[in-house]
Amino acid sequence: MRHSLLWLLLVILPSQTGATPTAAVTLAPVILMTFTQTLSVYGVIDPDPDRITTVSLPHAGLINRVWVRNGQRVRSGDRLLEIVITPEARMQYRQAESATEFARRNLERLQRLYREKLATRNQVDSAKKELANARATLEALRQRAQNRTRMTLSAPTDGIVIRVDVTQGQQAAAGAGALLIANQQRLVARLGVEPEDLPNLTAGTTVVIIPVFTPTFRLSSSIREIHAMIDPATRLVEVLAPIPPRQAEHLIVGSRVEGDILLLRRTSEGVPRNAVLQDGKVPYVFTVRDGRAHRVAVETGLEQGDWLEIRKGLQPGTEVVVRGNYELEDGMAVREEAP
Repeated sequence: MRHSLLWLLLVILPSQTGATPTAAVTLAPVILMTFTQTLSVYGVIDPDPDRITTVSLPHAGLINRVWVRNGQRVRSGDRLLEIVITPEARMQYRQAESATEFARRNLERLQRLYREKLATRNQVDSAKKELANARATLEALRQRAQNRTRMTLSAPTDGIVIRVDVTQGQQAAAGAGALLIANQQRLVARLGVEPEDLPNLTAGTTVVIIPVFTPTFRLSSSIREIHAMIDPATRLVEVLAPIPPRQAEHLIVGSRVEGDILLLRRTSEGVPRNAVLQDGKVPYVFTVRDGRAHRVAVETGLEQGDWLEIRKGLQPGTEVVVRGNYELEDGMAVREEAP
């Protein structure tokens, strides 16, 4: 029995010792794909500062009623506030009425004297000019409602009230700003960027706006303005990106957003990330030719999901090992397995 076992071992061992070791691997082709590099920043939706209307008081008066609040939507012609016009303003209108009447009578007198050869043509022309000026002043005061005791200011356009600077019972001066109305279709994403990232940005750079609370909604825009100072509160530099008017209705002023700024886009060879190994600081992959693994040094670039850009070392269509590569050595025999 012992002699039989010894004979069997002597037959098997030589055949095993002479066998070539093989490794099971899975392959994937190198493909051409588009890689992008983005900068993620955060910000807020604000009204476009270029599309904000200031409603000012045409003259001094007492704020008797305020019908709107911050954040309220208004339509053109809606009531905003009521002013009780000061006696001084009404007196100015009466004085303009008197000046107009005096200029009219003076012109009639000079025209009569001119017909009697007692006044010159220049005197008549000068009187006509004085009357025209007096009437223009009176009409301007009438348009400012200084001939009335009360005046209602109405919204000049559709929009959102973003600031109210007067309160009921306040005595306000002529020309004082009463409130601001923003165009609800003209919004911007006000994004904060680290100062060291500014050299990578230019006006016109593409940016994708993503509302924080509705990440499935995305819209494409581009940088319109890059400010030149650091916000003392956030220590960031503000960048403005306009919201397309057709998509502004999906956003609310004051809502937080993320901005993915496109820094770079290029088409290069790409391989699955797990195909690339590292020897110190030198990346490499394994390709298979004639049933054997061949180590190839590569230069990597951008990352995108589970893919890695290959800048040098591989051509499209070449197959690389994506599974089993940790066990390989250069020249080792391999056999391919299905993914």
